[in-house]
Formats: sequence, structure tokens, C-alpha cells
Amino acid sequence: MDYEAVIGLETHVQLKTKSKMWCGCANEFGAPPNTHVCPVCLGLPGVLPVANEEALRLTALTGLLLNCSLPPYAKFDRKNYFYPDMPKNYQVTQYDKPSAVTGYLEFEFNDSLARVRITRAHLEEDVGKNFHFDRNSGVDFNRAGVPLMEIVSEPDLTSAVMAYEYLNALKDILVYGGVSDCDMEKGMVRCDVNVSVRPKGQSELGAKIEIKNMNSFSGVRKALDYEIPRQIEVLKSGGKLIQSTRRWDDPAGITEEMRTKEFAHDYRYFPEPDLMPFQPTEAWLEEVSRRVIELPLARKRRFIRDYQLPAADAQTFVWDRPLGDYFESIAKQAKSPKAAANWVINNLRAKMTESGTTLADVKFQPPAILELIELVENGKISSRIAQDVFTEMFSAGESPAKIVEKKGLAQVSDTAAIEKFCDEAIAANPGPAADFRAGKTAALNFLKGQVMKLSKGKANPALAGEILERKLKAGMETGN
Repeated sequence: MDYEAVIGLETHVQLKTKSKMWCGCANEFGAPPNTHVCPVCLGLPGVLPVANEEALRLTALTGLLLNCSLPPYAKFDRKNYFYPDMPKNYQVTQYDKPSAVTGYLEFEFNDSLARVRITRAHLEEDVGKNFHFDRNSGVDFNRAGVPLMEIVSEPDLTSAVMAYEYLNALKDILVYGGVSDCDMEKGMVRCDVNVSVRPKGQSELGAKIEIKNMNSFSGVRKALDYEIPRQIEVLKSGGKLIQSTRRWDDPAGITEEMRTKEFAHDYRYFPEPDLMPFQPTEAWLEEVSRRVIELPLARKRRFIRDYQLPAADAQTFVWDRPLGDYFESIAKQAKSPKAAANWVINNLRAKMTESGTTLADVKFQPPAILELIELVENGKISSRIAQDVFTEMFSAGESPAKIVEKKGLAQVSDTAAIEKFCDEAIAANPGPAADFRAGKTAALNFLKGQVMKLSKGKANPALAGEILERKLKAGMETGN
């Protein structure tokens, strides 16, 4: 019997706010332990939380970016459980009335467009972080109370690779929208995986196994690559799967059972008595909607359509949004947007990486790239010389035309001068000349390179090729 996997993901994302969810403590990574804490985020008796409105906005914005509906009424609830990293012994979250519901995310997968339905995006608070040492353990509560959004997908994913691509697409959207920096090294994105297997063609879901607190997308992929075959093997051997929670042991490359799964009633949810329900006004929703941006996939498709870029170039400008914005600032005036993309990706980006600089540090104005392209297309300079001109542009910030004039780099198109270079190249390289005459046409490129070297890169390469070919063929006719 063949089996198939059914996967749903719960992605937890720290929101990009200056302060925590219920208090004024800084939402900042890397501070000394327990320095960004107060009676509110420590849950001391008598304190009252106040909701962070920017966190509410970012959650609503996420809903719009993920094609969700924004209900007219949302509320916060208490989810009761005890862990060492939960100072209040309960978590304030949204249970039955979340901020965003019933959306979807589209992304490229297997050369087509995949769609995963979004069940909900709800707002809650993060917990602290446990540290374990040789002889004791400690808890840092700096992270406790940080705004945390949970995005829950429907079980529409069917493989480890598909889950990996979904997570990357979701991350790109959240970063683009300014919702979160999604820095996984700082724990800003974590994921719970729900996976089951069933016979192919069966509509009923199998027993759901949850893998908790995955802190990397590659970890999610590896855990599923292990867990799916494990579940199939249990069923094929006559065993039975029960709903449970497991952990991923990355060094060992296995999942391990932690406990049988709790159900909602185990958490004893009830409405948070210290927070009023949230009912967004039309004006408030209009303010949030003005922050909606073009999604990464739409941007890629537009760059391919409007600027005739290959998919790889368009994807580069999706991954590096500032670079894409820079390209677009000149592409609208470019005769050849592809040529502009080549200079931005292959030259400008490379120089910035080499020098450790950013676009804000670039000394020349963006239209200078169009000027450089025009100099090449008009035959004023060769492509080889253009590389040197760009290097000078990057270091000095001068215009391409000024550099060409100052350094005498204009391309030589004088037929007599190029004929002299061609005669010298043929005389100095009788072997390749004989090869060309014997029918090895590739030898012409070598001789052309020698002409360019003799002219210090200034000879018009097309004209040099024509003159070389004419002279070599003439030599064949005369027997020289």
C-alpha cells in the first residue's frame, strides 16, 4: 500500500516593535539577561497589561498580505500551563477570536504555482529562554512578553521540500512587509510541525504527530524527511500511531516522543479579564491597508514581464529588495533593461560585496550606468574598457564620459590603425594564423585577443575581427 504525507505548519514570528506586547520594556535582542523586564512582563500580582497597538497593526497587516479576512471582533485569552520560561504560568493569546482568518499563500514549487491555505494569524506573547549549564540552569526573561504572531496553515503541504519552500516564501513576505526581521539566529522565527500519513486516495487524516519548536527551516525539512518514513514504517509493520508530541534531535537526526498530545481543554482557556476585546474601526483598517506592499512573487513576475529579465535576475532583485529598487530606478529609462541588470548584478553588487559597502555609499548616480551602457552600444568604448571605466566610477564617482575622456579610453575605430595591429598579430602568431587558414575558425578569436592586447583594449573588436578575417583569407589566396 502506498502512503502520502499531510503536513500543516504553525509558524511563530516575533514582531518588529520597539517595545513588548503588554509593557514598555524594550523588544531588543542581545541585552544582558533579565535587564529588559518589569512587573508586567514578569507577571507580578496587581499589574495590568496594555496592548501594543503596533503589534495589532502588524498582525492585521500580515492578514492582508496573506489574503486573510480581518474579523470585526477579536479578543485575548489566557492559555494556562506551567513551564520554567513562563513567569505568569499562563500565556496571553488569541484562541477562538483571532485577528486574521481564512487566507492563503501562493509560492513557486516544482515549476508551478502552489497555494497553501492559511487558517489564522493570531497574536500572543513570547516566553523566556532557558539556559542549561554544567551544574545548574537559569532563565532569561528578556524575551518574555515580546509580541509573537502565530500563523497556522491548513494541512495542504505534502512533502518536506514543499514545507521548506512554503516557509521561505512566508519569511520573504514578512520581511518585505516590515512585519519582522525573521532573523532565525536570534530566534525570531520558530515552527511547530503537524504531520500525519494516510493511504493514498483516503480523505480521512491519520493520527497527527506534532514536532515542537523547530528553530530553522532546514531543521523542519530534515525532521520531516525522518518522520514521514518513520510513520509509514510503523503502519506497514502493523503498528498504530497515536496523537503525540515529539522533539527533533538534530545531531542524531531523529525525532523523539515527548508526551501524548494535549487537547484544548487541557489548557483551560478563558477570556483574558484584564484586556478589552479589540474591534478595529474603518479608519484604523484603512491606515493598516496603506502599509500593504507588493509581494515578492508579484514583484518577480512584474520584473520578468515589464523588463524582460530572466527568472534568475528577477529572483535576485526579489531577494535583495534595495538592489531591485536601485535597478528599477534606471530600468524605466533603459533601452535595454537586461544590460542594466547585468551591470547592477555582476558589477555593482560585486564591488559592494568586495568593499563592504552599501548602496548608500555608492558615489555615482544611478543614471551613470545608463551612460556607460550607451558608450558601449555606440561603439565609443569596448566592453573590456567599460569594465575599467566602471571600476573608476565606483572608486571616484566620476561620470563614465569624463573618465573615458580624461584617460583617453575611447575605442579605436580607425581602419588604418587597426590594420596595423592586425598585421602585427598575424606576424607574431603564425601558428594560429595557419590554423585559421586550415579551417579552424576558433583561432580567429585568439588573434582578435592579440589585437585587443596590442591596442590596450581600445580597438573596435567587431572591426578587428572583420579586418583579421579579410587579411587571413587574402593570405590563403596568395599562398602566404
